[in-house]
Amino acid sequence: MCSELSFSSRRSPVLCSRGCAASSQPTGTGVGLDILKRGGNAADAAVAMAAALAVAEPCSTGPGGDAFCLFYSAATGDISCLNGSGRSPGAQSLDLLEGRGYSAEAPPPAFDALNITVPGAAACWCDAVQRFGSHKLSLREVLSGAVDLAEEGVPVAKVTAHQWAHWVETMRHAGRELGGDLLVDGQAPNHGQVFRNPALARTLRELGELGKDGFYRGRVAHAIVDVVHQNGGVMTLDDLSSHDSEVVTPISTDYKGVRLWEPPPNSQGLAALLLLNTLEKLPLKEVGHNSPDYVHLLVEAVRLALTDALQNISDPDHVTVPLESLLDKDYSHQRAQRISMDRAGGMVTPAVAVQGDTVYFCVVDCQGNACSFVNSNYLGFGSGLVPRDCGFSLQNRGASFSLQRNHSNCVAGGKRPYHTTMAALVTGPATEAHKHGLLAALGVMGAMMQPQGHVQVLLNMLEFGMDPQEALDAPRVCVDFDQEAGEWLVHLEEGFGKEVSDELRRRGHRVNWPITGFKRSRFGRGQIISVGDWWKPPVHQASQPTRVLWGGSDPRADGCSQGY
Repeated sequence: MCSELSFSSRRSPVLCSRGCAASSQPTGTGVGLDILKRGGNAADAAVAMAAALAVAEPCSTGPGGDAFCLFYSAATGDISCLNGSGRSPGAQSLDLLEGRGYSAEAPPPAFDALNITVPGAAACWCDAVQRFGSHKLSLREVLSGAVDLAEEGVPVAKVTAHQWAHWVETMRHAGRELGGDLLVDGQAPNHGQVFRNPALARTLRELGELGKDGFYRGRVAHAIVDVVHQNGGVMTLDDLSSHDSEVVTPISTDYKGVRLWEPPPNSQGLAALLLLNTLEKLPLKEVGHNSPDYVHLLVEAVRLALTDALQNISDPDHVTVPLESLLDKDYSHQRAQRISMDRAGGMVTPAVAVQGDTVYFCVVDCQGNACSFVNSNYLGFGSGLVPRDCGFSLQNRGASFSLQRNHSNCVAGGKRPYHTTMAALVTGPATEAHKHGLLAALGVMGAMMQPQGHVQVLLNMLEFGMDPQEALDAPRVCVDFDQEAGEWLVHLEEGFGKEVSDELRRRGHRVNWPITGFKRSRFGRGQIISVGDWWKPPVHQASQPTRVLWGGSDPRADGCSQGY
């Protein structure tokens, strides 16, 4: 396998007028577009893509993981959100973990069965079709494209092959052997090799025919519980049968005339809104895109927003998350006053560290509905445990829980953990016909990169006039916290000059530059579908705006946007 990955190709945004789909796999995007052409709407197509990506990119996603979905109704202008994340087993508790010798300083290993939470994705797929779908296609028909892919096979894409091999090797070093359903002759498939998953085809067929009972009761549920118990976990059949998605109210903030919508806690969508509020009054455009001053301001704002997020985001059924206070713009504006242009700020220490591997995808249909969807196993294949004859791995999202007894995100039975996954919609001012006019569906996957990615690509468009593809192509910054060193680390992608790295170091930042090749996955993989060219200065816009869809797909992934 090639050890490096160059980004030498250029892409134009995909332009279309009826419908558009974008994902990290061409096969997934194609399946979504087929559903649109068969009369399905954005929600139907998004669920079809979610299932197809479970076939083509199981090292990031699948029915054994979780999901969040934002849906924009063109008929009303309403924005709805489905929380498709699962809870910890009812028997899970801090006392149980401490009784097995674990603590905040020494938590269970990442791939331990004790980190498996109830998979929420399958229920989210069913509920998205039932609540938001066109009802012109049955769930079985929506999932049929993914079933065909699983039975006939999918050629494995380049970035996916690299990530697949990486996670198989990582788990083996940790003593976990990935289930055979997700290997070819005991190994990760190579780039271009056809991967078939008849076990997943069977699972998807049962889900399509029986709905949620085809996953949370019966054969699949028993297989999940069996493999969890065989490996020391405590999940029960009752934990699975009692699970359901939850309809929640999305949260949002206004930034210079546009509004960014995110899922509420336990999703970390709040972090993107805090970041945007912190940046609102800073001179971003004046200092220049990706200049040393721009990166410095962004990094300082990210540190403040992530610290607030990590201290406050948890399951609102278990703790009170002070959303109103945190989203008050005065709060973030006061935080922004702490930023010095000359030096990196003092230590602001987050409470926990979280990682993740995820897929993000979006659809806009011919009626103007939009679905912004994110689906994740957490760490690659999650726990790496594969229920017998089911064709998917079980997530390890419980590794995001804190084992600090008084922390808001402390592990407890029946609790949802801090969730890195988030999907976004962007709207403009209200009109007579709509509460909110849709501008874009967008997302950037990748653990703590997600809120940073959402904001960076939005600013690329809104402040610097980039089209959706240019906004995704531009080099990114990623800020995370090095637990071992106890300090924040600024990662700069290839494309930033040495002068930026040197100047940031002079101001006191710890910098990792340049990041190249496959390691650029650190900066996430995004998709954008924009309605019209609202990012252009008014003087360049047509006097009568047309409903042209602009699709962008991240070059850091294997996928594409397609339209018709």
